[in-house]
Amino acid sequence: MTIRPRRSALYMPGSNARALEKARSLPVDVLIFDLEDAVAPALKQAARAQVVAALRAGGYGPREIVVRVNGASTDWGHDDLVALACAGADAVLLPKVGAPEDILRAARELREAGAPEGLRIWAMMETPIAILNADSIVRTATDPASRLSALVMGVNDLAKDTRGRLTRGRATMLPYLAICVAAARAYGVDILDGVFGDLTDEAGLIAECEQGRDLGMDGKTLIHPAQLAIANRAFAPSDAEIILAHRQIDAFDAAVSLGQGVAVLDGKIVENLHILTAKALLAKAKAIVQSEDAR
Repeated sequence: MTIRPRRSALYMPGSNARALEKARSLPVDVLIFDLEDAVAPALKQAARAQVVAALRAGGYGPREIVVRVNGASTDWGHDDLVALACAGADAVLLPKVGAPEDILRAARELREAGAPEGLRIWAMMETPIAILNADSIVRTATDPASRLSALVMGVNDLAKDTRGRLTRGRATMLPYLAICVAAARAYGVDILDGVFGDLTDEAGLIAECEQGRDLGMDGKTLIHPAQLAIANRAFAPSDAEIILAHRQIDAFDAAVSLGQGVAVLDGKIVENLHILTAKALLAKAKAIVQSEDAR
């Protein structure tokens, strides 16, 4: 299976031509061209046309291109999907997903519009009903026709709708984040953490990236290019982790050659589950290097 790094995912307004141009040179894994929250109603159609033109022009290299469309209940949602079906994006990001039907409806509309099989669907998990229905929503990924391949947490909307406060450490959000991580892992999709809104608080961003990583997130959504380096670093294997992974594999292989089922490294047991984790870490590190070299 091809590993695609998703350490950093930067939201960019679809109505901002300069931003779409600048995106071609940014050190980012994923670009999310936004047609929803970042675009005023009067500019929706023009932004859609501008994003489609940018996609067709290309020049984004290995960066994964995702377009957040407007919701199905809006005046623009269906037309967004039709316009993007064959425009060259890697995925469309559906806002306010609340039930499996939301995924399946979008997949059907994309198929009817002629979308290639490779065009994926990402789902925003940003409402209380999405959290309650996380299992059934993400279970749709077991059907290839659903196109679902990633979840994106919308912590600001979750805080608004649950009336929880976004305090440092995100104690109020942790249950919702953990539920969605479990659903993502159960059904084999990636999951990206929500945004960190304080551009002046570097320490806070570092802490939140590390928290998301430790929860099991694959990366973080961001609102400014200045946040990219921190997310890229936090969600990439460190040099120490890479060295340890190699040592674990070597120790385990040596133990197996002697007819033993486990190894001991630095006083700690190394079993097959550790080797699977180590190999996954090394594969991710390799994919990151290849992606960065291709920019």
